[in-house]
Amino acid sequence: METFNFLSDIPVFGLAVTDFPGGVGEAFEQLIQKTGDPAGARNYYGRMTLQQGRMVYFALAEEKLPGEGIRYGYQEFVIEKGNYLYAPLAAWRNNLMCIRDLFYELSKDARADAMKPAIEWYQNEDTMWCMVRAKD
Repeated sequence: METFNFLSDIPVFGLAVTDFPGGVGEAFEQLIQKTGDPAGARNYYGRMTLQQGRMVYFALAEEKLPGEGIRYGYQEFVIEKGNYLYAPLAAWRNNLMCIRDLFYELSKDARADAMKPAIEWYQNEDTMWCMVRAKD
């Protein structure tokens, strides 16, 4: 487990995945088609929270221009600046079953802030980081 510091807030936009986890891939494909940018050319994130015992997942793209998400008709969010605990996952498309376990391990760390959303950061087509916010 490693740490990473986002030095500033990251404005993002995207859509809720109503069929989690089944609809995650389709949601990201929709974002990629809309923006025209593959992973690596633009940062893509997954944002997960538990609400009333149910996982709520958003597929998100980083804004390149202010208000870009609204122009595309998407909901806007911010990934908060600060320290995150993370575990990298190579060949993530072939290791989807590992994601849950990585987040479980991260959440057990005493430094993890359980009140903040968990984040997936798609570094490129091969590597993804599972991230949880560290307590301040």
